[in-house]
Amino acid sequence: MENLSEKWIEACKTSDLLEGQIKVVKVKDRRIALCHLQGGGIYAVDDLCTHDNGPLDEGELFGTAIECPRHGARFDVRTGKALCLPATLPIQTYPVQIEGDRVKIQIPSSVPLES
Repeated sequence: MENLSEKWIEACKTSDLLEGQIKVVKVKDRRIALCHLQGGGIYAVDDLCTHDNGPLDEGELFGTAIECPRHGARFDVRTGKALCLPATLPIQTYPVQIEGDRVKIQIPSSVPLES
């Protein structure tokens, strides 16, 4: 396993992610959902529902929440907190940085990544 030691990784261009859109990027073995909220703000979360491992990017954004398309679990994309059943565990969130027209995400060294 390799850790990226708090490295900022370029995920996409801001023009590739419209307001209200969810876009998945891959970092090593991890799928990360970039969520561009209506009114602004880009957040990064694991593209994995903690209830049944479903892909969150196939769901929708409702305000600051992302909804899993399988059973309707919702998570706050800013904090990862599970907002309603059937999910009870939070999702992993990642810091986001905008540099010019580039969206960067930071993978903490505590998050293991496979090569």
